[in-house]
Amino acid sequence: MRFKKITETIEVIDIADKGQAIGKTENGKVVFVDGLVPGDIAEVTIFKKKKGSFLASVNKLIKNSPFRSEPFCSHFGNCGGCKWQNLNYQKQLEYKEKNVKDALLKIAKTETEEILPIEGAELTEFYRNKLEFSFSNKRWLTKEEIENDDFVEQGNALGFHAPGNFEKIIQVEKCFLQKYPSNEIRDFVRELTKEHSFTYYDVKNHNGLMRNMIIRTSNSGEVMVTISFSEFDKEKIDLLLGSLKNKFPEITSLNYVINSKFNDSIWDLEVVNYSGSKFIRENLGSIDFIISPKSFFQTNTYQSQKLYDIAVDFAGFKGDEHVLDLYTGIGSIALYIADKVKSVVGIEVVNEAIEDAKDNAKLNNISNVEFIAGDVKKVLNEGFKKPDIIIVDPPRAGLDREVTETIMLLSPIKIVYISCNPSTQARDIQILKEEYQVKKSKAVDMFPHTHHIENIVLLIRKD
Repeated sequence: MRFKKITETIEVIDIADKGQAIGKTENGKVVFVDGLVPGDIAEVTIFKKKKGSFLASVNKLIKNSPFRSEPFCSHFGNCGGCKWQNLNYQKQLEYKEKNVKDALLKIAKTETEEILPIEGAELTEFYRNKLEFSFSNKRWLTKEEIENDDFVEQGNALGFHAPGNFEKIIQVEKCFLQKYPSNEIRDFVRELTKEHSFTYYDVKNHNGLMRNMIIRTSNSGEVMVTISFSEFDKEKIDLLLGSLKNKFPEITSLNYVINSKFNDSIWDLEVVNYSGSKFIRENLGSIDFIISPKSFFQTNTYQSQKLYDIAVDFAGFKGDEHVLDLYTGIGSIALYIADKVKSVVGIEVVNEAIEDAKDNAKLNNISNVEFIAGDVKKVLNEGFKKPDIIIVDPPRAGLDREVTETIMLLSPIKIVYISCNPSTQARDIQILKEEYQVKKSKAVDMFPHTHHIENIVLLIRKD
């Protein structure tokens, strides 16, 4: 039976763990809605019922919350990123900290001995070192454009995927996430490809030359650009990349990929270095890193050092420890702690990242680290030298059950669990708490103006 839409007035009372506002109607209906902040009173249209609650869209604001901020980006409300621009930053931190505490209490079902105050970000704009832009022959039309009587051409777009509609792209004019020359490079590519009639990718029909563009920037001033084409068209590739090279001498690493697959991932594809270096350099503390096009590196360099310093503090190294660093990436954590411990073994599934990790060890003259390429759940076993401390920094999905069980079999004295998803972190802690006590927790805001949060937890083995 089709749900009949209802118009209601709600007061926003909270924020859900995925960033949606939670409101209540006068008769007690719980409503989830985007675009509002706690303290707002608004008229909404309820369009769907879901598991005892309702989904709604905003018609109009009746009363503004005292915690509201004026969004600084012209794409706010259309783009799926930075959805908390309309919420005061101090309140953002409060709700992120609350979501972490709720996850530990309600999902992990455990008391944490000490929850330290959240580490806010000093830089809340232009803080990312990596952005991925997509090309599409179907531009996302805004509500205003659709309601306009004048004909609006959909056409090509270069920007970000529209929320809930992967085939359409929001044309980005200025993004506040990445510093110069990110916006300038994107705009130049858009204008040149338009001028020379390059085709943009069509997800449904699987054609169109231009697919994706990844821009990396570093605090060292180096810039990497990697562009994905759907086929090898030498003339057009040379025209675009040659023009980019001439226009932006700031680009120190210019690369391309030919991707004829049905997905956008480049991890299993050859990256061709068109000009400049095959990598860029970044620095955290006393450690220098080389980063290749396929490498994982924390996207907020400014907050990463704070994150790693907290992890070091939680671990309380004495200098004689053997450490396992699971999901090591390019070895950033392993290398950062190497001078504080006896030995470190890092495991990572991406071969190229492990090669970078080894190169980074050589670059920094670090000899007490070992890096192993392979899926953690397949590589990690009881045969490993018993670690004193295990550090884990898994993807959003958290730890595989096999990994959690192997960790408990290895029985380290301490586990330092770094997570970008407090819900899956709490799920894993619920298993680990059989043998470990949750001692400390501290959140670090790596992604201002979003609901995303990084959290660090220290677990101590029960004796």
